[in-house]
Amino acid sequence: MNEKYSALKSNVSMLGRLLGNTIQDAHGPALLEKVEEIRQLSKSAAAGNQDDHAKLKTVLQNLPADQLLPVARAFSQFLNLTNIAEQYHTVSRQCDALECSPDAIDDLLRRVSQGEINANDAQQAIADLKIELVLTAHPTEIARRTTIHNLVQINKCLSKLELSEHLGAAERAKTEKRLEQLIAQAWHTDVIRQERPTPLDEAKWGFAVIENSLWQAVPAFLRQFDQQLESHLNINLPIDAKPVQISSWMGGDRDGNPYVTSEVTREVMLLSRWKAADLYLRDVQDLISELSMTQCDDTVREMAGEAHEPYRAILKTLRSQLNHTLSYLDAKLKGERTSSQGILTDTQQLWQPLLACYQSLHQCGMGIIADGKLLDLLRCVQCFGVHLIKLDIRQESTRHADVLSEVTRYLGMGDYAQWSEQDKQAFLIRELSSKRPLLPRDWTPSDDVKEVIDTCRVIAQQPREALGAYVISMARTASDVLAVHLILQEAGCPFRMDVCPLFETLDDLNNAESVIGELMAIDWYRGFTQNFQMVMIGYSDSAKDAGVMAAGWAQYRAMEALVNLCDDQGVDLTLFHGRGGTVGRGGAPAHAALLSQPPRSLKGGLRVTEQGEMIRFKLGLPDVAVNSLNLYTSAILEANLLPPPEPKQEWRALMDTLSDISCQAYRDVVRGHEQFVPYFRSTTPELELGKLPLGSRPSKRNPQGGVESLRAIPWIFAWSQNRLLLPAWLGAGQAIDHAISKGHKAQLEEMCREWPFFSTRLGMLEMVFTKTNLDIAKYYDQRLVDESLWPLGESLREQLRQDIQVVLAVENSDNLMEQNPWGAEAIRLRNIYVEPLNMLQAELLYRTRQSEQGDQSLDDALMISIAGIAAGLRNTG
Repeated sequence: MNEKYSALKSNVSMLGRLLGNTIQDAHGPALLEKVEEIRQLSKSAAAGNQDDHAKLKTVLQNLPADQLLPVARAFSQFLNLTNIAEQYHTVSRQCDALECSPDAIDDLLRRVSQGEINANDAQQAIADLKIELVLTAHPTEIARRTTIHNLVQINKCLSKLELSEHLGAAERAKTEKRLEQLIAQAWHTDVIRQERPTPLDEAKWGFAVIENSLWQAVPAFLRQFDQQLESHLNINLPIDAKPVQISSWMGGDRDGNPYVTSEVTREVMLLSRWKAADLYLRDVQDLISELSMTQCDDTVREMAGEAHEPYRAILKTLRSQLNHTLSYLDAKLKGERTSSQGILTDTQQLWQPLLACYQSLHQCGMGIIADGKLLDLLRCVQCFGVHLIKLDIRQESTRHADVLSEVTRYLGMGDYAQWSEQDKQAFLIRELSSKRPLLPRDWTPSDDVKEVIDTCRVIAQQPREALGAYVISMARTASDVLAVHLILQEAGCPFRMDVCPLFETLDDLNNAESVIGELMAIDWYRGFTQNFQMVMIGYSDSAKDAGVMAAGWAQYRAMEALVNLCDDQGVDLTLFHGRGGTVGRGGAPAHAALLSQPPRSLKGGLRVTEQGEMIRFKLGLPDVAVNSLNLYTSAILEANLLPPPEPKQEWRALMDTLSDISCQAYRDVVRGHEQFVPYFRSTTPELELGKLPLGSRPSKRNPQGGVESLRAIPWIFAWSQNRLLLPAWLGAGQAIDHAISKGHKAQLEEMCREWPFFSTRLGMLEMVFTKTNLDIAKYYDQRLVDESLWPLGESLREQLRQDIQVVLAVENSDNLMEQNPWGAEAIRLRNIYVEPLNMLQAELLYRTRQSEQGDQSLDDALMISIAGIAAGLRNTG
């Protein structure tokens, strides 16, 4: 085991040493000694030394005010650097040589080539492959674009040092010095935003991820995938294949975010086009430098005229168009009137000249040149188009009903909101089939209604390829979907938008099949949608509503029912997964999570949200992003070619029981315990999270509401900070324990062995349990919670102890994560730095709450601690 992780530990030690140099230079040896004392005490405490555990608490409680911020920063930076080292390790040569599993795509394609999987089925699955990653903003993501750039540069240095046996001593010293400079830059940069980011800032953050990582990663992954296909099956990806697509909610998600307006959406879409043109311009400039060949085919000769270097001539024309496009978009963003003559508005304007150059080079015996940077650029054109990303629009269902209510009241038709579902559908279908407009000319809508209509008008002014889906949050009925189609039609939308209901609560998931069934029974709808339907499955709100066990089973049954319904009806279904990074929001290792879904649920491809800090962890570096795309691809192909088994009837019956019991146990605490809300508010930094500038969206849908109005992300995020991680396990262990007491242990063990859905659930619980810390959770209680509430905290921790033993018993394991030693070691490595931050955060919360007046340095240190713990736990939101 030690040999496997020696390279990782070596990098962590080196980065820690260089950070220590920076701390000493910036604050003197006394602070470095204090930081090192805390680190050593934490290391000793982690090894079981109770005396040092007590000393650690004392040292942190007695830190002078002027040391709070630098100590918080030191441990937060340790964790960021540990994450970089771990991220790098997953794609390094040592990982391949020691503990990483064989490439999953290679493994699958080898089975095809050996006849274990039908080759025709495999080729069809490859042709149908679709991965659409939807980047979303995140109210707990606080890393600035500056920080992200810095992390990329550190990763490059680690890559160089990995080849140290080939580096001279001078070159190694130079690279280490560069690393130290980068670490010093990070230390002396204010890593935390002082003001809440705007939706525009969040969109720019998303563009930076594409520029710094995905722009290189997508063509690199497709090149690798193409080579694997050629090696195993003797086939190639078509030149126009686009298995990877990127969409975004940043600047389009207005659900509960009053700052995302129609004007913001319009500006984000212009910025997105600007960034795309900027990135293409750089690559075209590179190609102009490289493609100096003179021989060409007739098509290129006709395009280039008499130019001696025809490829350069074509590319220079393209460069000119890109420059015009940038100038045009600059003017539009400034609100200036300008001519659109000579600009790029359509992906084909990019695609055709580049493709002509590519085909000509191949025809003239220069395929090796064509298959270099030019092929990479063609792959980018297919993935990113001229708009960079496809923007989703998301709005809450009642906002659309409000529009129609105002209209029907104005027209003297009654109040749409008061009508029955049957009457609503009849009205909507009648209006959707009508040739006359519904919106009156002389009508002045309220501000909220006007905003919804204005957003739909912005949509109507865009090309279809610039947009993803229109997502309706808290969708409950067929009329919710029809209402959006009608408002889009009234706004003059000339194309069919994919209107996607999002089923979020337990009841809504259970009703999803009947809602989509009602829509499929409407002839107008079937004709208009051309037998295509997208449905979004909500992971976070369902888990917040019912607990992870009940939510997971409801999600599975909803997906299964929708797949069967759409198969029967001849409808193409795409399931859109609203997963987050945490177990409480549906997060799990990608490969395992996808293989645990119902059979045929990935037939329409994968559309999935990637959120906040998880975007950084999974997609923030090119090599890591290639790895993530590889995992998604292998899982989708495997799920479609080797589908998981249909669950046995007795498994279903037991899952129904587990779901009911876990839901009741969860709700008894979260909704039923009279002390729960005050306990939650005092033992976690929930109230403080709302005050910190962590995202553009308010943390609550309703500022006056209680826990029920709290968004799922801060709800889960708050519990992760005090290391109880309550939403990610509460209820599940009690349900399993009940089943064991009724004599179902053997059946649970069978489900664990044979059913990926159930085994993945237990694996997720194990990971959560490994990240919990009973001592830390108790310390938060002792430092922050009124003694009258302590019994509730103790009962929850006792429940956690019992649940851990129950899960281990079903898995017949002695220790958590026995099947994932790499993951367990990574958590253990970070814990040495996370636990002092937890104790420090409890101290900061204590001092903040005792302080009559606000203290900016305390707030800054608290924010740093929140960021550091998030980095340490990785999947926190």
